[in-house]
Parts: sequence; structure tokens; C-alpha cells
Amino acid sequence: MDRRAEVIRDTKETKIRIELDLDGTGKSQIHTGIGFFDHMLDGFARHGLFDLTVEVDGDLEVDCHHTVEDTGIVLGEAIRQAAGDKKGIRRYGDRVLPMDEVLVLCALDLSGRPYFCSDAVFPTERIGELDTEMIREFFYAVSYSAAMNLHFCMLRGGNSHHMAEGMFKAFAKALDEAVSFDERITGVLSTKGTL
Repeated sequence: MDRRAEVIRDTKETKIRIELDLDGTGKSQIHTGIGFFDHMLDGFARHGLFDLTVEVDGDLEVDCHHTVEDTGIVLGEAIRQAAGDKKGIRRYGDRVLPMDEVLVLCALDLSGRPYFCSDAVFPTERIGELDTEMIREFFYAVSYSAAMNLHFCMLRGGNSHHMAEGMFKAFAKALDEAVSFDERITGVLSTKGTL
């Protein structure tokens, strides 16, 4: 089964191409124009064992908003497409992940119904060239475009860099679990018969 997707989004604000392989080895080629954001997406690919290519040409002369949000939209769509009909997958995934002094919980459900919730409050306004408020916007966009429930609980906060990195890595591990197969599941894991 080929669980890959390529999604292209071309607007007046951003031009984005993402390739995603859910059954990869953690290889990535990422260029968004925002160094810290690249670092986070690389961590997502590496820790989820996804192969990920991200090429973004955004209006960074304005600010980072469109680049980050639109990348979330395209990544969410790639996840949705690559997951296919979701037959045989676990559907749910969660991870409590430590990142030095930070402890973050991520839980998700590939339910076909979008919902996002996060209580993360960052102590700084920026990490490198990334506005910390855009981390919420990115994950919101991913959750709605992928049609998933996505929840973050910051069990223990601290350094902004560690908080953001903990969120991206926890998301990667939770998604890897949710898209993994369980031989006991013969169709989709739903009383409705579809997701």
C-alpha cells in the first residue's frame, strides 16, 4: 500500500509544495525561509519516521503568518490524502514527551472531524524568526485540513524553544501511532464503518 501524497498550493501569498510518505524513514528536505520552522518540521519528520519534502515561497517581507499557516493547511491535506481510507490503522495516537524541563502531551484522533485545543502559552513572543503565536495557528491549520481532533496539554512549561520542539515531536510520535496498522483491525476503527 502506497501511503504517499503530494499537495501543491499556489496563491498570491504563498507557493507551497509538500511531499509526505507516512511509511518513510525520517528523511526530510525542508525550506520555508524560516530557520526555526524548518528545524521544527525536520524534527516532525525525523521523530515520526515520515519522509517529508517542504518547499515554500512565502511573503516573508510581510511577516511569517501566511507561510506558517498555509504550510499547516498543505501538510494537513497531505496527511489526509496519505492516510487514504484509514482501513486497518489505529486511528488514535498520543504521546507524553519530555524536552528537558518541558513536558507536553499530544493526543489525536483521525476521526474525519476537525477540532483543535491547546493550552500552551509561550513566555517569549519569538523564537528566531518565528512568532510563537504562529505555532497555534500552524497546528490549528493542520488539524482542520487533515480533519483530525488534535489536543495539546503543556504539563510543564519552560523555555519557548523547548516547548515548541516538544509539541512538534509529540505530534510526530502521536501521528505515527495513529497511522500505524493493527492486524486485528480489518476495516476502519469506527462503529459507523467509515472515517
